[in-house]
Amino acid sequence: MNIVEIRELSFSYSSKQKPVIERLSFSIEKGEIVGILGPSGSGKSTLLRLIAGLEAPVGGSIVISGRTVVDETTFVPPETRGVGMVFQDYALFPHLNAADNIAFGLHRLGKTERSARLREMLELVQLTELVKRYPHELSGGQQQRVALARALAPRPSFLLMDEPFSNLDASLKATIRSELRDILRRAEMTCLLVSHDIQDVEAICHRTVTMQG
Repeated sequence: MNIVEIRELSFSYSSKQKPVIERLSFSIEKGEIVGILGPSGSGKSTLLRLIAGLEAPVGGSIVISGRTVVDETTFVPPETRGVGMVFQDYALFPHLNAADNIAFGLHRLGKTERSARLREMLELVQLTELVKRYPHELSGGQQQRVALARALAPRPSFLLMDEPFSNLDASLKATIRSELRDILRRAEMTCLLVSHDIQDVEAICHRTVTMQG
């Protein structure tokens, strides 16, 4: 079953500029982790923004879990697309501790259900001992795990990751890559991961889509 279907997707910042993305089509199956590779300016991050609903395409369509979220006549807003996103800089709230950062997206749940889901996420990313720490008290790898848990907590059908290793020391990368791969597979999460580093993609993803620009 395909969780994501991208059909003839095109995007340009203005009608006078060459398209950043032109008639791109591919699909992602349930539980599949797909890597997007390509040089800077090839449209990798723009593709994630289009899927998340932070930009609107000039043509084509995106279908998530059988529902068209954007085409010529449809635009579903980001908050109702069922898509999680981990940004390059993690975008954690500095004034919230790890637990409150993770629980941020769970405000619609009742207190008991919210506590249970938070506990489940902390166990998944192995941060149970660090719940009270603030982002500045966490290492880069720990911050990344908090950002991942926050994105997974509302049970998105699909996860987007934009250069998730760019802020990590080279010595940490190998460990964090394998941790991330294990977490995503334990969560049975369908994921699209953007990177400029082929080693990131080879370590985590089932297959690769290359964007040439």
